[in-house]
Formats: sequence, C-alpha cells, structure tokens
Amino acid sequence: MPDVPNGYERSKIITDQFKNSGFRIFEAWNFVFKMMRKIIKGAVNRTWKPFVERYLRKSRVYNFRNISLTISPGVFHPGFFFSTKIVIAFLQKQKLDGKTFLEMGSGSGLISIFAAKQNALVTACDISPVAVKCTAENAQKNGVKISVFQSDLFSDIPPQQFDLIIVNPPYFKKHPVSIEENAWYCGENLEYFQQFFHQVKSFMNSSSNIYMVLSDECDIAGIQKIASLNQLVFNLVYEKRAAWETQFIFNFQFIKS
Repeated sequence: MPDVPNGYERSKIITDQFKNSGFRIFEAWNFVFKMMRKIIKGAVNRTWKPFVERYLRKSRVYNFRNISLTISPGVFHPGFFFSTKIVIAFLQKQKLDGKTFLEMGSGSGLISIFAAKQNALVTACDISPVAVKCTAENAQKNGVKISVFQSDLFSDIPPQQFDLIIVNPPYFKKHPVSIEENAWYCGENLEYFQQFFHQVKSFMNSSSNIYMVLSDECDIAGIQKIASLNQLVFNLVYEKRAAWETQFIFNFQFIKS
C-alpha cells in the first residue's frame, strides 16, 4: 500500500502547485505584455515615425519649462523622446552647483543648459557639427555659458577631469553609416561602449560619477561587462517606464580598491 502524505506534506504539495501555477500565469502575462509592446511599437513606427521625420525636416522651436530651444534638422529632438526628460528629472535631485559637468552627445543642448542653470560648470560635445552649432546657439539664446566641442567621444575634448559625466548613448546594434545614425547605432559589437569606457577613465577622478541612460531594448548585460573590464562598477539609480519601453539610469564609478 503506497504511503499517504500527512497533513503537512499535503499542504506543502498544494502550496507548491499554487506557486508553480502562479509563476506560469506571471510568465504568460509577461509574454503577452512583451508581444503587445512589440505590436504597439511597430504600429508607432509605421504611423508616428514618418510624421516626426517630416516634421523635423525644418527647424523647430521647443520650450521646456524656462528653456527655449531651436532644434535644427538632423538634431535629436527632446520633445519626441523620453530619455532627455528622464535625465533632467534625475538631475533635479542632484547637487550640481559648482560641479564640473560633461554631457556626451549634447544634441540640442537641453541637458547642458539645464545643468548650467543650476550653476554647474558645463562642457558639452557631439560628433555632429550641426548638433554642436545647435547646442552653442541654444546656450547663448538662454543666457548660459557652456564650452562646446565637436568630438568623436573624447578625442577632441581638452584634458581635464569631470565630477559628473552624462551620456544618453546610442545602443541599437548596427554599424552607423552616417553622422545622423551615430545618434542611434552603437556598432554590431557595442563598439561605441568599448571606446567610451576605455577613454572615459582619463577624464575621471576617484570620485567622479558617470550617469548613463539605457533601455530594456538594449544589451545591458553586454554594456555592463565592458564597463567591468575597464574597472568600473555600476549601479541602477533610476528607473522609469515610458510607453512601450522601460528606461534606466545607471551610475558608473571606479572600482574601489
């Protein structure tokens, strides 16, 4: 005659079944959510994206709080994407007064101008000459002082060390074939991040902080591995779900010996 489970064993069996059932339900809903997000994003790309591309063929004025920008064609427009506003929401909680501040890939200059208005000592750079001109003109328009450089990553930034380095990087795995595509594509093997983390160390001191915006659509594990190989430790400091994606801000610092 087979052994009959006692009360405790029967209870444990039932509990385990509920746990397994709950996990399967969670996995099913998670799969459905991801599929719906993919469908919505595809629909947006087919409808909204062409409209945005047509709209941005001309210079446009964009106002954010007390900052007024002129966005040139070919420059990342902060009004149509979430990442810039997420960075500013995070920076509002940081003490920027008197800090040396670098924005890597400044685009329109909105983040740099915001930081300068908080009395940070701001340097901005971009690989695009159009974006560099746009940042400089918007800084002047808003009455703030920013040192602006055209630079492929750190190649043409004068040697110095920054307290804060802000980067909203390209993270889609494709080789960019134009200046404009550098805003989106990081190379098939994350070459952008390999170069960034290798070069950035010369512009940091022992207490410097890098704040990098990433999305759940990019290879976060691969990016973090490259950072670790360059003696940088990372921590998640901010998270925000926006429409069809979740965006994160990671803090990178030197590994303490």
